[in-house]
Amino acid sequence: MTTPRTFGTPLSPSAIKVMLLGSGELGKEVIIALQRLGVETIAVDRYPNAPGHQVAHRAHVIDMTDGAALAALIELEQPDLVVPEIEAIATDTLAALEAAGRITCIPTARAAQLTMNREGIRCLAAEQLGVATSPYRFASSLAELETACAAIGFPCIVKPVMSSSGKGQSKLDSAADVRSAWEYAAAGGRVDAGRVIVEGFIDFAYEITLLTVRAIGADGQVETLFCEPIGHVQVHGDYVESWQPHRMDARALAAARAIAGKVTASLGGLGLFGVELFVKDDMVWFSEVSPRPHDTGMVTMASQVQSEFEIHAKAILGLPVNVALRSPAASAVIYGQLDAAAISFDGVAEALRVPGSDVRLFGKPASFARRRMGVALATADDVETARARAKEAAGKVKPRL
Repeated sequence: MTTPRTFGTPLSPSAIKVMLLGSGELGKEVIIALQRLGVETIAVDRYPNAPGHQVAHRAHVIDMTDGAALAALIELEQPDLVVPEIEAIATDTLAALEAAGRITCIPTARAAQLTMNREGIRCLAAEQLGVATSPYRFASSLAELETACAAIGFPCIVKPVMSSSGKGQSKLDSAADVRSAWEYAAAGGRVDAGRVIVEGFIDFAYEITLLTVRAIGADGQVETLFCEPIGHVQVHGDYVESWQPHRMDARALAAARAIAGKVTASLGGLGLFGVELFVKDDMVWFSEVSPRPHDTGMVTMASQVQSEFEIHAKAILGLPVNVALRSPAASAVIYGQLDAAAISFDGVAEALRVPGSDVRLFGKPASFARRRMGVALATADDVETARARAKEAAGKVKPRL
């Protein structure tokens, strides 16, 4: 049970202060949602002028994997809530501060620790909770990786235990691919842990993100709510388009909700979780979970009564949330296409002339070819039309120097 909060005035002694650790495009939207509730926001990231820096009350640039620097900043700002928005954070520091009663970490410091590392969350799901997953092994050297791949079989997937958005991820078709996969994983990890996970292939039909919310119900107790399933397309592990709702067999949807509910209940706390699942017929396998808004969930800015960002902001503050769908909708990524700082964009007006469309440009200070610099959104009476509109709108936005 959570005590109801009294909402004060930003930049005054009565303010509720929330610190976001990671201030990219997802953090930016969470900050905007918090500010609409009169919350004082502090945006932290590893580089200056991150998207969330541009809208927060205060901004800081630190190496968030440096535990001493992170603890010093928290001591300086004294936030009411600390909200990790990325994986590359000194989670042991958060756990120590939480254990000492000095911070409230969203959803919990344990959740941040477990989900930062694929080994932690996979072992929790498969070995402690008994949730169905792909076959897997871990490796800490090239020799161990060779052994693990041979045991799992080819084809298989190799990922750093600490990375995001497909970075460092490889598909291996034979033993000849193992060395290059090991080297690529080392280069792509958010934190070089020198350890990878090898995953066997599952014969799945599609994958979804099930946004799962732990919020305070009318009885003052934590309740679990589910948004409509989000379908998505990934390329090299990175999302390129998503849509909502993704139609599912009723038995598969029930199984997906059961798995998501079990995993998020174990992680605990309040807030929104992005649970990734593989599905075939009525069979469902757990893949990963993010204890925060999910990139595929950007579609909810068009599809839901409350976006995933508004839901997360309200839930962590102990407020009621609304997970209702407003309209079928889709999102499509706008890539930077260029390696340069301070790029410009043409074609925004043309994109907005696509029926039912909208555009978000994130304001990232530097671009590279496959960096996500914006997203096109579109609504329609059906998902197929919304997907076509979102992709058309995204295609009309042209980055340039």
